[in-house]
Amino acid sequence: MKGFKDFVMRGNLVEIAVAFIIGAAFGAVVTAFTKVIIELLAKAGGAPNFDQWRPGGLVSVGPFLTALVAFLILAFVVYFFVVKPYEAAKRRFSRSAETDAAPDEDTVLLREIRDALVQRNQPLA
Repeated sequence: MKGFKDFVMRGNLVEIAVAFIIGAAFGAVVTAFTKVIIELLAKAGGAPNFDQWRPGGLVSVGPFLTALVAFLILAFVVYFFVVKPYEAAKRRFSRSAETDAAPDEDTVLLREIRDALVQRNQPLA
């Protein structure tokens, strides 16, 4: 029973639950956005809904193409409006954290060794 309690009380489980809820809500927003884009494409160049298209009598080709177009739009939105901004923010914050952090002990020790070697190899003036 203690193992289960530890598992439930870990921060990861709560973070995963929050991520799942946010992901579901974000999925609904992106799906609605995809529908808007498909409607705009339909008004601009004809209906991008291929559900009724049956080349060679194959019934499932049209719905597959419709799902493929919707997926590509969704992937575009996720990549350019979530992934790219997240990566940019991550780089910006990691650089500022690196400059704010004090060097670790190994780095300090290596710098001292380097400086001592440089001094030892200096010609006497």
